Amino acid sequence: MTVGKHQQMPSPSSTFCSLQGSLFTFAVLTLISFTYLSLRSLNSPQLHSHYSSPPQVPGVAVTTTLAAADPEKKVRETVEKEVDGNDGDGEDEISDLYHNPEVFRLNYKEMEGKFKVYIYPDGDPNTFYQTPRKLTGKYASEGYFFQNIRESKFRTEDPDQAHMFFIPLSCHKMRGKGTSYENMTIIVQNYVDSLIAKYPYWNRTLGADHFFVTCHDVGVRATEGVPFLVKNAIRVVCSPSYDVNFIPHKDVALPQVLQPFALPAGGNDIENRTTLGFWAGHRNSKIRVILARVWENDTELDISNNRISRATGNLVYQKRFYRTKFCICPGGSQVNSARIADSIHYGCVPVILSDYYDLPFNDILDWHNFSVIVKEQDVYQLKQILKAKSDVDFPALHKNLVKVQKHFQWNSPPIKYDAFHMVMYDLWLRHHVIKY
Repeated sequence: MTVGKHQQMPSPSSTFCSLQGSLFTFAVLTLISFTYLSLRSLNSPQLHSHYSSPPQVPGVAVTTTLAAADPEKKVRETVEKEVDGNDGDGEDEISDLYHNPEVFRLNYKEMEGKFKVYIYPDGDPNTFYQTPRKLTGKYASEGYFFQNIRESKFRTEDPDQAHMFFIPLSCHKMRGKGTSYENMTIIVQNYVDSLIAKYPYWNRTLGADHFFVTCHDVGVRATEGVPFLVKNAIRVVCSPSYDVNFIPHKDVALPQVLQPFALPAGGNDIENRTTLGFWAGHRNSKIRVILARVWENDTELDISNNRISRATGNLVYQKRFYRTKFCICPGGSQVNSARIADSIHYGCVPVILSDYYDLPFNDILDWHNFSVIVKEQDVYQLKQILKAKSDVDFPALHKNLVKVQKHFQWNSPPIKYDAFHMVMYDLWLRHHVIKY
């Protein structure tokens, strides 16, 4: 009995081996179980659906698997829904117009809600702009801006809330009173000196958050005699030439728009545009002289050595824009040309033939997608360039041109996305880099 009981008792070594075997068996079974569950989960319809469909975003309909594979597209759709609301400007309408449509939409919305500008009230009302002199002719853009900013929600009466300060100089109004350029420069300098002495705001940034607006050569020439104003403040000018002290990352190109337009805007009328290219004007620059000499007798380009006389008929000049694919815009006495805005309005793709020109809203709009930019030295190949564009690119250029018309229109009061708001947006972008 004693012996039997002793044989039934397991030895310590056998107990340890048995425990070791059990643990090994449990580990193997656990590994097999996890492997099985993992393989099964990979084929789970629920998980497959998670990876094949984009996550639900409030207010954004998820329609295709392709959208999930393109997260950038999903972000664009979300941004447009959030920013635009019911504006009706979808991505298909703007993607070819802006360098970065998402950034433009978001920044524009922020500008509308936050941007504040203080207008200095000082100055002789007979000399400085308190009311626009006129809203027509080549100075119309200047007049509209002065009127628009007073009517807009951007204006603040509290300078401590302002992001920027508007110096309401009107050299055009001074010129209309017969003031010489030399005297205008003295008046401008005395006026700015008085603002610096009376207010603390200029000295915080040495004028970096100040701007003034002048549309043509009168204001440009008069203010150039005040170096600290030109160097420090933001110049919003219609003559934005790189080779005459215009600083693109600081200054702003003001579109020169001759309003009111004589005829309605051109639309989707490609079939009516049978003339390849058109220009008529005075030969008041070297590039215009070359343009006229080389192409005035061409059978495919409609090039006139002078402006079309009114005696030939009513609005003959403007009606030519409706029949032409490409309207040539050579620089005149300045690099800019009012023909650019005319061409955009009448639906004729502008051909920019002017070197050193910082085009209006160039940091926002992609001009290559609604215009043709030609170096002055390539004027001799102008017809070949336009014929190549006519065969391949014209329909898309024309379609985009119609979309961009709203940016080159002044309104009173101003409306969303018009020329005034685009200038304000350019100023809003610049205020972000001003530190004080």
